Amino acid sequence: MRFLLALVALIAAPATAKPTYVAAGTCDGLPRVQLTTPRGICVGLVAEHLGFPRGLALIGRDVYLADLASRTPGHGRILRLGDYGRAAPVVVLSGLNQPNGLAATADGKLYVGEVGRIIRFDPRAPNPQATISVMVSGLPTDGRHNLTAFILAPDGALIIGSGARSDNCETDAGRLPNPAALCPETRERPPRGSLLRLDPTTVRPASAASLPPFATGIRNAMAYAFAPDGTLIAASNGRDNIDSADKRLSDDALPHDVLLKIVRGGDYGWPYCFDAGRPSPEYPRFDCRTRRAPAMLLSPHAAPLSMIRYRGTRLKVLTGKLILGYHGYRARGHRIVAIALDGLAPVGGEVDVVSGWATREGVHPQGFPSALLELPDGSILIAEDQNRTLLRLSTP
Repeated sequence: MRFLLALVALIAAPATAKPTYVAAGTCDGLPRVQLTTPRGICVGLVAEHLGFPRGLALIGRDVYLADLASRTPGHGRILRLGDYGRAAPVVVLSGLNQPNGLAATADGKLYVGEVGRIIRFDPRAPNPQATISVMVSGLPTDGRHNLTAFILAPDGALIIGSGARSDNCETDAGRLPNPAALCPETRERPPRGSLLRLDPTTVRPASAASLPPFATGIRNAMAYAFAPDGTLIAASNGRDNIDSADKRLSDDALPHDVLLKIVRGGDYGWPYCFDAGRPSPEYPRFDCRTRRAPAMLLSPHAAPLSMIRYRGTRLKVLTGKLILGYHGYRARGHRIVAIALDGLAPVGGEVDVVSGWATREGVHPQGFPSALLELPDGSILIAEDQNRTLLRLSTP
């Protein structure tokens, strides 16, 4: 009954809900959204009123979408939209705890990152609920960064983020940490501000506390991609309120979010360091030369929540580049950017791919991209959670 009610509510919503974007022409057969893109590229509106869309995955022609349900525990869902997102959405799984990360396996199953665990299920089974198996349990459920983000590696391993509980290791009462002691969060099991690795041969379900850290000192990595040689690249969200620890520092300009080239066992400095080897004001005497530097400083407070390495040729200007979705509400957020790679080194800085997402009355409200997915034809789907929409970056 719960499944039927959810399905009825989902299908009925578009008939009564107010449109989110005002179209102007078409983009590859879809209503064209009035956003700023490079010449020869446009954004089309695929679907609206999709709950609170986060992760995206593709199996065959079916697009699967994780509905975070505005972070309401027990109300999250997985939706299926056939025909590469054009078909009406159908609920395939409900009752989830804040689902965020989503990935499809080669055999047609889905991994879902809920708060506290990662599950696997068969979305095409007659009863998908009955096929759920727990892959990882005991992931963090408390604090500021408890949404589960992960990436499925080419060898079948899962690389999983364990986000920081705090902003920069302040106490629950907001007091600054002891500069002479290690941050207690980094001593938890699993350590906060780290990446974990679940090997393909590990017995499931696995306890997160038993997984060895793959990398540490990473405040809140929500976006991942693999370089051509298999090196993991992660984009991590920098801290807020740096001026509360040192009034000489600008909270608008600092710190930058960071792009990291992940080395197994590497420590990237959080919470002791920020930007490129600068000691955090809470730890002014820390020697940041002992920590790995970021591959690139990204825009401050951009909040990268998604990243792909674009392999297609339809959008030729993007081929081979990293594409990042910036979710942040501040000036340098709410846009999609491209970063070129020379081997493993990012070059040339950020180049806007989709911008102009600030509120425009009668055109569109402010938008926050939350997930990216490259389709077989070389177009890119964009989940945008502020307006509950699915968009597509394509050619006219």
